[in-house]
Formats: sequence, structure tokens, C-alpha cells
Amino acid sequence: MAARNIIAWVLQVLIGLAFIASGGNKLLHLNDTVAMFGKLGLPTVVAYLVAGGEVLGGIGLFIPQFVRPAALGLIIIMIGAAFMHATRIPGGLLPNGLGAIGLLVGLVAILVLRRPAPTRLA
Repeated sequence: MAARNIIAWVLQVLIGLAFIASGGNKLLHLNDTVAMFGKLGLPTVVAYLVAGGEVLGGIGLFIPQFVRPAALGLIIIMIGAAFMHATRIPGGLLPNGLGAIGLLVGLVAILVLRRPAPTRLA
């Protein structure tokens, strides 16, 4: 059980920092982010939601009671990112979308590693 916990924490820290950095960068360069999302045919509000969601989700990965909801929210964002890479971003899902796929796999691993322990009936 200890190894599972260590692996989960390592993933949470690495992926959390990646999302905080990515979302923070989107917020710091909000005009560019909005323009990029617009070129993909997405409304402005999606740029705000993704940037904010990445920062808050990344922080949530550090707070034990929020890990699973944060991972679920970030999974939704990464499914959207993978879809955009596959359908609208030049270069396609492979190789340009490998980062999105890697983060998606890592988030699913966190979700599995942090699933509640089964309750035992006496």
C-alpha cells in the first residue's frame, strides 16, 4: 500500500505542477489564449474555463479531499485537448498531442490509485 501511495503522490505533484504552469501561462497571456481558442472555433468563455480549470485542478491535485474531483475535471479538459489535436490542430494527435495523451493517462492513473478502499462488511 505504501508504494501505491508514493506513486500517486509523485504523479499528483508532477501533473499538478504541469497544470498550474500551463493554466497560469494561459492566464498570463490571456489575449493570445483567447485568440488561439478562437482560431479553433471555440468561444472566448472556453479559454477562461480551461485556463482557470487547469490552475484550480492542478491545485486540487495537492489537496487529498479534492484529488478525485480535480482529476475528473482535468480529464475532461484533456479529452477536449486530445480531440482538438486530432481534429483541428495542424500536425494531428500524433506526435503533437502526445503531451495531452500523457497527461490524460497520468490523470486516469491518479483516479485509479486514489479510488476509495472497498468497505468490508463484518
